[in-house]
Amino acid sequence: MVLPAPTGPYGVGGVALRLVDEGRRDPWVAGRACRELMVSVRYPAGTAGGCARVPQMLPGEAAAFAAWSNFSKVMSEGMADWGATRTHAWRGAPVAQPGGRGFPVVLHSPGAADPRGLGSTLCDELASRGYVVVSIDHTYEAPGVQFPDGRVEYSRMREEAGKAQRPEQVVALLKKLTAVRVADTRFVLDQLGRAVVLPRMPGGVLDLRAVGMFGHSGGGFTAAQAMHDDRRIRAAVNMDGVMGYTQRDDDPANPSTVGTDGLDRPLLLMGKEGDDHHTVASWKAVWERSSGWHLDLTLTGAGHASFTDAQSLVPQLARKAGLPREAVEELVGTVAPERSVAAQRAYVTAFFDRWLRGRDSGLLDGPSGRFPEIRFVR
Repeated sequence: MVLPAPTGPYGVGGVALRLVDEGRRDPWVAGRACRELMVSVRYPAGTAGGCARVPQMLPGEAAAFAAWSNFSKVMSEGMADWGATRTHAWRGAPVAQPGGRGFPVVLHSPGAADPRGLGSTLCDELASRGYVVVSIDHTYEAPGVQFPDGRVEYSRMREEAGKAQRPEQVVALLKKLTAVRVADTRFVLDQLGRAVVLPRMPGGVLDLRAVGMFGHSGGGFTAAQAMHDDRRIRAAVNMDGVMGYTQRDDDPANPSTVGTDGLDRPLLLMGKEGDDHHTVASWKAVWERSSGWHLDLTLTGAGHASFTDAQSLVPQLARKAGLPREAVEELVGTVAPERSVAAQRAYVTAFFDRWLRGRDSGLLDGPSGRFPEIRFVR
């Protein structure tokens, strides 16, 4: 299966880093004295001679994803070779020379129980546009996280969900999930501030005065909540993620603090067909309480997983494996994959360009004939 190539002026480099938070016990495994994470860094690169392309998932991650994921209800194990897909990032390619203050930084958090590699298309695109993108795997939530020594740490979420039988237990689990994700995010940002080393990095590559964040589903909630909690994050994109501790989009109960307080910095909401601040209670709460710039966009014809690499990969898999049309539409809707990817790239890039770089293309001001799939929700 093939991911769309990035369209920006830079080549894309990639490196995976193991980060250990020695000041925090792992919240999911009692015997772990430290919280251990894997992150992928995509960055603007110079020449990539002699470098290999970065896989979307390492073998252990791919096997874990095939065995259990958000796609399991419509795809059987063995239907896809998830480890065979390559991203458009070149492992260890030299970092391009930044101009001025360095490259802005964008953090990425994947959806609940998704691996970080499932957001590769947009991460590669932003890197090709001059951003350093840091994608976080939330260990013991993602299906499997493979560490440099070959060890794979598997998800504990099925066990955790099985223990949450009463409504208040479900709420407590959702609160813990979000709190862990936000703590992971803030730790990664701390590490970037301590000059985590990228390959062949010249001085001044990272502009940590210009930090944004985006995510899909639970990762979108994480982006908004992390921005609420940490003023280092200047702008956030939530792609179809509920922002309250509930399993129903229309349920206003158990709001998060981003819902009760709102945000004073820019927030972009991008939703599938039918998800907007009029229909999703937690979006409505944030919308009404936010003093910062905010915009709500609907990607018409999209499904929930349209905001991941599934948008491109699932239709390819359907053609090869005979996946029924209904299963495809359940995951990625009816929007044409190439149009969906183009729209997401354009609007997310325009958002970060405007709020992290001060470059305003005007795309966020109103509907565009270039992207009829995008509807502005007022």
